[in-house]
Amino acid sequence: MSLLKPATNQTAFLKAGIMGFAGSGKTFTAKELAIGLSKLVNDGKPVAFFDTETGSDFLIPAFKEAGIQLLVAKSRSFADLKTFMGEAESVASVGIIDSVTHVWTDLVDSYRAKLRRKNGLLFQDWGPIKAEWGEFTKLYINSRCHVVLCGRAGYEYDMEQDESGKKELIKTGTKMKAEGEMSYEPSLLLEMERVNPAEKLERGQRSTFIHRCYVLKDRTDRMNGKAVDNPKFEDFAPVISFLNIGGEHVGVAASERSSQDLFDSPDGLYERKKQVEIALELIQDSMVEGEIGGTSAKAKEEQIRHLKLAFGTSSWRAIQDMRLEALEDGLRALRLNLRLDQTSGEALPPEDGELVENELEAQRLGA
Repeated sequence: MSLLKPATNQTAFLKAGIMGFAGSGKTFTAKELAIGLSKLVNDGKPVAFFDTETGSDFLIPAFKEAGIQLLVAKSRSFADLKTFMGEAESVASVGIIDSVTHVWTDLVDSYRAKLRRKNGLLFQDWGPIKAEWGEFTKLYINSRCHVVLCGRAGYEYDMEQDESGKKELIKTGTKMKAEGEMSYEPSLLLEMERVNPAEKLERGQRSTFIHRCYVLKDRTDRMNGKAVDNPKFEDFAPVISFLNIGGEHVGVAASERSSQDLFDSPDGLYERKKQVEIALELIQDSMVEGEIGGTSAKAKEEQIRHLKLAFGTSSWRAIQDMRLEALEDGLRALRLNLRLDQTSGEALPPEDGELVENELEAQRLGA
């Protein structure tokens, strides 16, 4: 079956991401998008809210006024978030996650506690954590409901060298405080900023902050780079109108053919690497079986001699870098030179003649 098919719009649901610092208007904007989408779909379903900050309490009047039921799950658990995604897809038309930052922190802290990493996570710990987080991003992209995801903003830093050669840490931008690649997932990514009006205020007069929205990423390319003050649902009409609402939604299609067979194939990189490791272990085992595996000067001398004959070098580093086929050839020659059976490892009766230096000669003598 061909992978290539005629292109069709298979984005039926909005996947939006909103990041910003405290008081920038993230929750307010998420509420505007959720109510607007719910009215547009008009299917009578509620809006589901995964709340880590109790922000849903303050939105109850707005949803009541709009005539939309609001269902809430208050938690910071990553496990609960995965359950929420399934429930939201089955009962709601729109889901809000506010804030995903707390959930990411819970996942990292849970892994640290499980492995008792009192001094912080190790480099190799991030692989399993990111793999688990990837299960959520798949749910987020593929879910058959609109999802607005909010996250706290954090600064990005880098080292810069001044004219005197001194290095200093400087802010280079902002990012969503979550898993490092989370900002890549939404098709619409917004950054909120609280702007203080420039006009002079009289004593006792309250300042009216502006919640300014910057469109950092819009895959429809209809609003990229635009800024909107105190955004409403109607402001995002160019993006919403692109959606194939009511049509088929395919985020990341699950392939009918898994890539696991690549790892099981003898020609797969993973399998070849495994076979290389096995061959290297067998080389060392063979020298032990051939009674030259010790650390004495005599044993070392014999090891060097046999490795040179079988592999053309006694450098273990050079042998480790050899191709699998060269290792297998050398291993057969080594075992024959040491009078070891090629399968059982039992010692063979001694034979006359020179020690073999390559696999072809080993095969000839063994015939």
